[in-house]
Formats: sequence, C-alpha cells, structure tokens
Amino acid sequence: MNTDWITEAFSSGSIEDLTPYIEHSAPEDFPNGWSRSLLYKQEFDGKTVALPFHDGPECLIYRKDLFESMDEGVSFYEEYGKPLEIPQTWDDLMQVAEFFNRPEQNLYGTTFAAYPDGHNTVFDFCLQLWTRGGDLFDANKNIKLNTNAAIEGMSFYRKALQNTKAIHPNSRDFDSVKSGMAFANGNLAMMVNWFGFASMCEFLEDSKVKGKVDIANVPAGPNGEGASLNAYWMYVIGAGSKHKDLAYEFIKFAVSKESDKLLTLEGAIGCRKSTWHDKDVNDEVPYYYKLEELHQNTRSLPRKSNWSEIADVIDQLVLDVINTSEDIEGILNRAQKEINRIENI
Repeated sequence: MNTDWITEAFSSGSIEDLTPYIEHSAPEDFPNGWSRSLLYKQEFDGKTVALPFHDGPECLIYRKDLFESMDEGVSFYEEYGKPLEIPQTWDDLMQVAEFFNRPEQNLYGTTFAAYPDGHNTVFDFCLQLWTRGGDLFDANKNIKLNTNAAIEGMSFYRKALQNTKAIHPNSRDFDSVKSGMAFANGNLAMMVNWFGFASMCEFLEDSKVKGKVDIANVPAGPNGEGASLNAYWMYVIGAGSKHKDLAYEFIKFAVSKESDKLLTLEGAIGCRKSTWHDKDVNDEVPYYYKLEELHQNTRSLPRKSNWSEIADVIDQLVLDVINTSEDIEGILNRAQKEINRIENI
C-alpha cells in the first residue's frame, strides 16, 4: 500500500496492527535500520501498521554528461552570459530546459508528469507550493489552497506546460513512469521525478543513459527552498487475512538487509540505510548514497482519512490550470469552496 492511503486504511479498520508481531519477533535492526522519514507515516496511536519496502523521494534527475560537457558550457555562456549549472530555481530549470531543447535530436529540455490520475498532478501541486515557502494548512490546521504561494506556483506550472520550447510534447500524457522511460531513452535533459527513475537508468537493459545520470534537490521558487517529496510503498496485512502469522513472516523476510539489497539490485528502491550505503549498490548506481541526504529534507502529503477526496479536488484544480485560460485565483477559490464542503468548514 502507498503512503497516500494508509490513514484511510487504518481509520477504516482495513489493515492489521503489526505491533504485537514486531514486539514478539522484530525485523532485523528495527527501527534503527531505517530513516525516521520511512517509519512515521504508518504509526498511529503508538501502533505500527506497515513496514516500508520501496521508496525513492522526488528529486531533480539530470544528464550529467550534458552538464559536464565543455562545448555545452561554452555555448550556454555565450547565449546567457553565465555558467551552465544544475538549476537551483524553477526559473533556472526552464531556462536550461530551453537551452537543451532540441527536437531535431529527439532531445527535450524537461517534462512534468501532468497525466490526470489524482496522483502525479497532486504531487506537482504540493511541490510547487512547498518549494515556494507555502503550506497546505492554515494557522487553524485547515486545508488552504487559495494562497499567494499556490497562485505563484500554479502560474509557473501553467506557463511551463505551455512552453513548447522547453518541454517534451507528450508531457500532458505522461505519468511518472512514462516520463521516466522517456528519460531512460535519452529524450530528456532533466526532470523532477522519483529517485527510482534515476536508478532505473542504471539497471534497465535498454537504457541509453547508463552512467550519464545524477540527481540533486528539487528546484525552489524565488522565496522558497528546494525540498523533496516523500511517498513510499509498504507491506500491510489485510484485517480479513486468514494467514496473518505467515504474512508477517514473509514481511519480516522481505524487509531484511539481504532482501532489501537484492530488491535494489533488481531495480527497485530499497529502504534500509545499509542498502543506501552498500558498496555493491553504489557501484551500480553511483549516487545511491545521496538517498540519506534527500530524506533529511523531505515533505509528505498530510495524513487524513479523507485524503482521496481532497486529492480529487487538487487533481481537478491542476487540470483547470493547465487546460484553461481561466484566472488562477478563481480556480483556487473554487477548489477551496469544495474543500470546505468536504471538511465541513
């Protein structure tokens, strides 16, 4: 189960409390073997209801061969009068994306996973908000969408999705997987996506960018800081399971050090600190150790039992931003009214 829905699953009594199993027979090096950022989402009222197995926060993934090229650096300086550097801000990202956008070479500057699935668009909204110093909640802990940071972020997002001189032409049909595949195919210079799609470039047999990839923090707005968005997959046991003891034994095996490393070497993203710093893993993916640093600067979606309803509103909000010319503040105000109805405010 993804962290997006864990609160709803717990609140509805759909999953088993794993605490008694952990107290009787804890997984190897639990809880110290994991970053705190991979444990707290599944803790409720002192209970642990899941264990992490596949991770990878959002980050900036880029073609280091392009950024390290002397010729590219000279050309960029001649055009913009400054060095070619890893983008620190969203505006920098789009400027560099325009520089690398070369349709005749089937290379595009960047992309945004704008496919309407209640998932990718929601994450993009939150990233634009958080990296501009905004928050999803007001002072009274109520969901607040119509803020200045949201207006700024969605104004940028609309402009970016319309910038045919910078982004992949299929961006509106891309989810995170399709954009990841486009990057692995050598069709993108940069993208903000899950860490796993950087790692995939090193393991995928058909990857055209193996050995040419690196990662950095997500860019920021002019008044914000780069942040990473954290969501991850977890093993849970259904409340109706007839084989709970066996299920837990499997989970315990699957999250062991050996299994976590094997999972990673087969192309998924292990969750243990030991895996992140493992020599064999870093020989395959030279930037794997950076996961620990990424996790020190992550934000997560709020833990709310009605998050799926709220996510639907944000999804529609983003679609209205990118598919219409309607005033963005008006779009946000309409979405806020729907949120207030859902939340009974």
